[in-house]
Amino acid sequence: MPSTHNRDKPWDTPDIDKWVIDEFKPEDNASGLHFAEESSFMTLFPKYREEYLRNIWSQVTQALDKHFIKCELNLIEGSMTVKTTPKTFDPAMILKARDLIKLLARSVPFGQAVKILQDDIACDVIKIGNFVNNKDRFIKRRQRLVGPNGNTLKALELLTKCYILVQGNTVSAMGPFKGLKEVRRVVEDCMRNIHPIYYIKELMIKQELSKKPELANEDWSRFLPSFKKRNVVRKKKKMANKEKKVYTPFPPAQQPRKIDLQIESGEYFLGKKERELKKLQEKRDKQEEVSESRKQERMKDFEAPTEEKHENKLVEKKDKKDKKDKKDKKDKKKRHADDEEESGKHKKSKH
Repeated sequence: MPSTHNRDKPWDTPDIDKWVIDEFKPEDNASGLHFAEESSFMTLFPKYREEYLRNIWSQVTQALDKHFIKCELNLIEGSMTVKTTPKTFDPAMILKARDLIKLLARSVPFGQAVKILQDDIACDVIKIGNFVNNKDRFIKRRQRLVGPNGNTLKALELLTKCYILVQGNTVSAMGPFKGLKEVRRVVEDCMRNIHPIYYIKELMIKQELSKKPELANEDWSRFLPSFKKRNVVRKKKKMANKEKKVYTPFPPAQQPRKIDLQIESGEYFLGKKERELKKLQEKRDKQEEVSESRKQERMKDFEAPTEEKHENKLVEKKDKKDKKDKKDKKDKKKRHADDEEESGKHKKSKH
């Protein structure tokens, strides 16, 4: 049989882009017949999305009617359903419609979610709830993915050309297939305690290297940073020094039984009613003590605080002046009496 491999292909010209995804049109469905069976997908949505979905459902219907896809919103069951119709010509459009309702259920706004109907955009809903058992640790790692003021998420969106939304236990991403692969890797490793900043640095370097055509066929591993996992030495909590007990070969003394304690207190010999009355009396005494202590605590608020004595400086000065005058008078009188005594003695000595 002659080989067909080396035959001329007049339709294969250099100007053809073999990687481009052409839009699927009704004329591309060669048979022109409707599908043999109806395909349908259903997804549930949380209660808090009900009002939003009710408001935008007319827009969802309009967007899907262009592709002849039927959609239903059931508010009683809390579900959304998409189905093919006899006029549906694109077999992949039902899968796109399924992704649309899935994104709407995960709190993606309609303006963004409707872009999934384009051929070059795909979506990925990453479940992150099962990575960490501890709730506090899970919240910290999820917040690490978002970053301060959402900066880490914005950087990832710019580098991967994807839309990313962190909501509850899932991360919804929309964009090209290559970007979605990177987003999944970053998200899963972030939940495994690897910081997203390492991947952001790597993606930035790759973006710069892709601009240089001379490095297209070279290995980029020498340019990329290699981060080694290090065990960080954490400070150990200081344990309280336990006092060493003196060793004795004898076993500890046997603890008295409940019956022994009852016999000691005399409770054992009481009747059933008397025991109940005794317990009730003890309970009431305890309640009275507690109520009394609480009453005293409440009464503390009504006790007048001890006030400092207010001293009037003007009165103080006056008092000090009066005291000084009295003291001066006393001193003068004393001096005068001493002088008189001395003069009397002097006269006697002359005689």
